[in-house]
Amino acid sequence: MILSLENQVALVTGASSGLGYACAEGLARAGASVVVNYHSQAEPARELVEKIRAAGGQAIAVKGDVSKEADVDALFSQTIAEFGRLDILVANSGLQKDAPSIEMSLEDWNTVIDVNLTGQFLCARAALRQFRKQSHDTQISRAAGKIIHMSSVHQRIPWAGHVNYAASKGGVDLLMQTLAQEVGEERIRVNGIAPGAIATAINEDTTQGEAGKALLKLIPYGRIGEAEDVANAVVWLASDLSDYVHGTTLFIDGGMSLYPGFRDNG
Repeated sequence: MILSLENQVALVTGASSGLGYACAEGLARAGASVVVNYHSQAEPARELVEKIRAAGGQAIAVKGDVSKEADVDALFSQTIAEFGRLDILVANSGLQKDAPSIEMSLEDWNTVIDVNLTGQFLCARAALRQFRKQSHDTQISRAAGKIIHMSSVHQRIPWAGHVNYAASKGGVDLLMQTLAQEVGEERIRVNGIAPGAIATAINEDTTQGEAGKALLKLIPYGRIGEAEDVANAVVWLASDLSDYVHGTTLFIDGGMSLYPGFRDNG
């Protein structure tokens, strides 16, 4: 079987930078038409669209805040208006607002939960509704629709000073599993991706130089991940090569979730 997403439409939220950007680019390389969602960074989103088109693909950029129901509805409406259908959702949008728990404001707690967890619910719900509306062409995809939730190793590993983020990702894990339980019989596949330490432009201070060397102590495989590592996994989960994979989370972390600090204390 060949990995191909030809004639499929993918929507990637938070795709103007980092992991979302890499995922959108990877899906387009595999043949999908891509909707590049962004919240505030219009220019890089449009640059990605032009890059995809220059390579012979199809893409549009659509602004929207995934934590707002009206924005999500508009995002999906524009997707269908442009491409006529949806086959793949990558619910990637996420953010951090860090503080020790005792100092964390309710506003920062709510903001992270609203985007990282509620936003993924709203997008998944909209995708499921669209999958049910449209015809299922098994020549295009064996599944009637695919949803990929972007989580984190911190759905499993506690993270002091980041209680809102860790709670949101723990919620994403059970959101994904529950949706998978609900809709599997409709041939809709729902899975998750849990990245570990991935080098992107926004975390250079922790993945480069001396900080990066210290971080390697937490990664048994001995290297810091790249955005393409995550994108490759997303493309595979979106393809028929993973057709029997449903309701699971794929950890892309070089072994970070194995609690390497205990290697010498067993």
